[in-house]
Amino acid sequence: MAEKAGVRSPATDDLFRAVLALRSIDECYAFFEDLCTIKELADMAQRLTAARMLLEGKTYEQIVKSVEISTATISRINRCIQYGSGGYRQTIARLPHKDLP
Repeated sequence: MAEKAGVRSPATDDLFRAVLALRSIDECYAFFEDLCTIKELADMAQRLTAARMLLEGKTYEQIVKSVEISTATISRINRCIQYGSGGYRQTIARLPHKDLP
């Protein structure tokens, strides 16, 4: 859980309120391009794609080839899916279905 990890703070609450206030993909691009580096954005997008693929039963090998992400990162994502707070699973379930490679 976020509380156990020490992530909860007023500053983090403000960050999440800012994300929740975004109203379009264009607003998301504008905000996240200001907030994050291109590499950070790419890494987060890769992690989400890898999580989606894991939830769809893809193997590490398939994910590495498709997403070009390390097996160590895939393993961390898998641990979050299996033992974490459920954020990946809940959020991915809300996204429109997308055919994966």
